[in-house]
Amino acid sequence: MESSDKVVETVIVGNYVEMETEGKSKDVKSKISKFFWHGGSAYDAWFSCASNQVAQVLLTLPYSFSQLGMLSGISFQLFYGLMGSWTAYLISILYIEYRTRKEREKVDFRNHVIQWFEVLDGLLGKHWRNVGLAFNCTFLLFGSVIQLIACASNIYYINDNLDKRTWTYIFGACCATTVFIPSFHNYRIWSFLGLLMTTFTAWYLTVASILHGQVEGVKHSGPTKLVLYFTGATNILYTFGGHAVTVEVMHAMWKPQKFKAIYLWATLYVLTLTLPSAAAVYWAFGDLLLDHSNAFSLLPRTPFRDMAVILMLIHQFITFGFACTPLYFVWEKAIGMHECKSLCTRAAARLPVVIPIWFLAIVFPFFGPINSTVGSLLVSFTVYIIPALAHMFTFKSAAARENAVEQPPRFVGRWAGTFTINIFVVVWVFIIGFGFGGWASMLNFIHQIDTFGLFTKCYQCPIPKQFPTPPPPYAAAPQPSPANLTHPHHP
Repeated sequence: MESSDKVVETVIVGNYVEMETEGKSKDVKSKISKFFWHGGSAYDAWFSCASNQVAQVLLTLPYSFSQLGMLSGISFQLFYGLMGSWTAYLISILYIEYRTRKEREKVDFRNHVIQWFEVLDGLLGKHWRNVGLAFNCTFLLFGSVIQLIACASNIYYINDNLDKRTWTYIFGACCATTVFIPSFHNYRIWSFLGLLMTTFTAWYLTVASILHGQVEGVKHSGPTKLVLYFTGATNILYTFGGHAVTVEVMHAMWKPQKFKAIYLWATLYVLTLTLPSAAAVYWAFGDLLLDHSNAFSLLPRTPFRDMAVILMLIHQFITFGFACTPLYFVWEKAIGMHECKSLCTRAAARLPVVIPIWFLAIVFPFFGPINSTVGSLLVSFTVYIIPALAHMFTFKSAAARENAVEQPPRFVGRWAGTFTINIFVVVWVFIIGFGFGGWASMLNFIHQIDTFGLFTKCYQCPIPKQFPTPPPPYAAAPQPSPANLTHPHHP
């Protein structure tokens, strides 16, 4: 038994070291390229997770606080942040288990990116694969849609000469250029810059709201309605459900086994951005946020606000690429182009993926409410329920638990504690997230359609003031009607 353990250990470590050696540079040009472009360290993974997690949702969290109230808003962020970190840990364990089993069979992954649905297929069979593929692809599709909607919503606060729908057309074309980014190896500089951008924006929202002070007659009524309460809670569920790309990020690492705690550390940093900004904006504007799902819309225009808007636009382009890249991989595998060496050929093959995203962003431009809907119907299963169930079914037998590559940590109670936490996650998210959250989010979403309509030109744009039209400067005086004429000599 001891010798077989050593063989397994050699296979795992040897393979990862071999991949790490492949990533090492040979000359100055390669070193420069690696520094900006080709990353696979634990730090790269941390930047990717943190940057991807706190994208445009930063601007909708004050809206969620207005629905939930301050106490519930803070509590749900802490609760779902911890729960999201747990399920990201489960996904990482399942990835390591799958990859180790395959590498024992001498499978080579150097030209193949492992994805979540393949992990489910290898560990649990084709039915799990199909369910995982359906939920994951649909979530990533709408995740990309949300980034386009956010781009149009934000740029409007700098330039309102064009309506939001027109801006969506423009940014759809810009975001289509992400087809040229080969994989998550190549997001090193983008992830780093993206996190700097959201850090600036979060602290701008915090400081600007405090300096602005509370608006006159500010009210903090939330929570007032169950529909709004569960809609806001589901938006926070969505906030910490950004690890639908966990497997792809892990696969881009030279040593994926180092990933286990990375998502937790990324979440802790993200909380230092989301909690102060959401609380400060809600404190300043209160119930006004119920009709302003984008926090930028209530803050006065200043050079700092314009800078925050521009930085968020760039970051949303990066996050669009994050959400779309796994879809590109799935599409490449479906049409047999995944192992093609030509970057331009792969880029051209990826373009059809962008078209439905572009179309859906124009159909449903409901910035804010769409986050909650995606969170309740898709994130709840993709990120929370399926990983927890998959972990339990993978290790349900005593033999599987005994031969597991990674044993659960002692502080959670080993296997018994892990299974207990998994059952709690499944029950909670199914009832609260999918059940109540789905009901509330769909009601809110349908309300947006009834109020604004599909393909609306400018969602939640300020209504222009109507001024009375002045009379023409040389208009003729109104002539009296014949009935009112009186003869001058008449008494």
